[in-house]
Amino acid sequence: MNPSFEPIENGTGIAVVDPIERHRYALTTPEPVASTAVDTDRFRFPVDAAVGIHTAAISLPSVVSVHVRDESGAIVAQAEHFAGEELPHGRYTIELSAPIKLYCRVEGPLTVTADVEGMTIGFGDTTEVAVGARSHHERPAATVTTTTDPEDVMAAISTFGSALKTTSPERSYPTLRGHPPTVELGDELDLAGLEPPDTDVVIEVPPEYRSIFVIAPLAYYLGARVRPGDEPLLRTGPGREHSLDGPCGFERTVERALKRTFFLDCLARTEGLYPVALHEREAVEVTLDLDLAALYERSLADRLDAYLDVPFAAVEEHLPEWKLTSHVEPVPTSAETLPFLVDDLAVVRCASTESVTRSTELTFDGGVEAAGTKRGDGFTRSTVTSTRSTNSNAGPETDAGFVSPETTDSLEAAWVGEGLPLGASKVSVEAYRNRLDRTPAEGDIDITVVCNDADMDEERDLIEDAYGDRDELPFDVSLHRDLTTAELEDLLSTRTDFLHYIGHVDEGGFECADGELDANTLDSVGVDAFLLNACQSYRQGMALIEGGAIGGIATLTDVLNCEAVRIGRTLAGLLNAGFPLQSALDIARDESIMGDQYLVVGDGGLAITQPAGGHPNLLNIEQKSGLFRIRMEVYPTSMGGMGSLVIPYTEGGKYHLSPGRMPPFDLSSDELQEFLALENVPVKTSGRLSWATELAVDEID
Repeated sequence: MNPSFEPIENGTGIAVVDPIERHRYALTTPEPVASTAVDTDRFRFPVDAAVGIHTAAISLPSVVSVHVRDESGAIVAQAEHFAGEELPHGRYTIELSAPIKLYCRVEGPLTVTADVEGMTIGFGDTTEVAVGARSHHERPAATVTTTTDPEDVMAAISTFGSALKTTSPERSYPTLRGHPPTVELGDELDLAGLEPPDTDVVIEVPPEYRSIFVIAPLAYYLGARVRPGDEPLLRTGPGREHSLDGPCGFERTVERALKRTFFLDCLARTEGLYPVALHEREAVEVTLDLDLAALYERSLADRLDAYLDVPFAAVEEHLPEWKLTSHVEPVPTSAETLPFLVDDLAVVRCASTESVTRSTELTFDGGVEAAGTKRGDGFTRSTVTSTRSTNSNAGPETDAGFVSPETTDSLEAAWVGEGLPLGASKVSVEAYRNRLDRTPAEGDIDITVVCNDADMDEERDLIEDAYGDRDELPFDVSLHRDLTTAELEDLLSTRTDFLHYIGHVDEGGFECADGELDANTLDSVGVDAFLLNACQSYRQGMALIEGGAIGGIATLTDVLNCEAVRIGRTLAGLLNAGFPLQSALDIARDESIMGDQYLVVGDGGLAITQPAGGHPNLLNIEQKSGLFRIRMEVYPTSMGGMGSLVIPYTEGGKYHLSPGRMPPFDLSSDELQEFLALENVPVKTSGRLSWATELAVDEID
């Protein structure tokens, strides 16, 4: 279903709605307007749907990146915070990088003004404005079938580059990469007629899964063909080759090649369609012997040769924080997960005895007993008191054991394979496929809260006000208590965006008023995302994924009720603010001594709502020499992945690559109060997590 346009309730203008990604963005007008469908061919860039309205101005509820192009396609104005642009009469295309990609076509004079809170685009007199919208939702173009033969898997991975929308440096923008074709195992090779782009780049590796999987993201980004070879090599043309097995080893060399190429493309693209002032370019350009303007015009293979001559150390400290490192077992079934990891431009490492620790027991600093002593509360969310065991009563999937992948410098870690990961999410190909098949939903964002134990009402009361407190988004929050098995089964089968479950879970499933409900017995699951805030809820969470859910948060062991309340309250606030599941859990873990006992299952990149400011972010604030030092950590989203741009809400700020830590900046007390009033984001002061609207500036140490 394409984006739709509807009147703004209790206001004037139109709201643009993406029913698949569940995003909404309001364009307010001075007077009421009526919208009529117009031809999408009127737009220079692709749009999914378009309407025409008559107005003298459009106001935006937030500050977004705005690019104005003339009829030739040249950029004639850019606008961000504190903008004040005026253009004479002409025909213009206005590109708005909002939660839904928007374009406006208009003829007339043009003004663009902005402060720290919003923007206004003026057209002089009332005139027709065509508004086009494009969803950020991406679907693979086809499904490729491969056998388990490694050379067939190589051929399948060679098709990944067919999803690239360009081979220019602009493919470093997430919207110009495209989702690779999905992969299924079968009896014969079928590439669905897909071919990589003509880039002259070939990657050779030994025909074994351990090597093939690692180079998949690099092959995708370079549009490369993958062929068998005696040693890992990257070829860019006759007589031009680069070793992929350097002093730091094969996996690290491939990782560095990907990161370096991607980063330098981000710099070179500022010579193209979007000539923005990029902080990272200014930081490294003087030390690099590269003519970025000339490189922009050269072929991908020629640029790659130049990039790989740049020492990795010259760019390493300026790279954006990488979103994801995936630890993948080198077995045939892992090939089906690769397209989804590659879509995130993840670093892939193949699990080995050196990089993964395996065990059959699970220990967390003494478990519930020790945690209960620290908190003075031994009440758990399970009818079982054991927290560590190798028998069938102990917890989830003990027959497969636990795995501890090595830590990396990525924001997130994922595990693809058998066993329960510690410190990483549990990836499921079913979850990714469920997301691709996600059906459009009209109306409010549905949040369902279930409390099946009266002794846990504290968490229900604390989170009741957390969900749906954002005026710009319509929420429908429903609360349920003491459900029977039939009532819970009906609820789990009904479409809802998010389920927050509070109660007991044991071997038999969810504890209900009249017995237990095992999610494995459900005919269908209508829940998109979930938090199962109960003991040992992992198995029930995986059952929801297998039944149709996309992603969720579950527990590995017993959890103390007081700690579950702490985690539940924190997660509710973060998810309501637009943080994806994995990012929300990474922050919430630090708020509880039992945080490590929670994990993400399925697709950790799923968010239940859009962030108010375009990018979810966490502020670290400390007082320094009479001023306040702000460190902003920007987190990735489905619409703001690797290579997207962010600009801090400070006057004179520059664009920065996202995700990652922005350079620190200082504000006075009055400036900080104004800054915190812009958006209710999580804030850490002296190691304590709070929210911008709750923070008293005069109490910051």
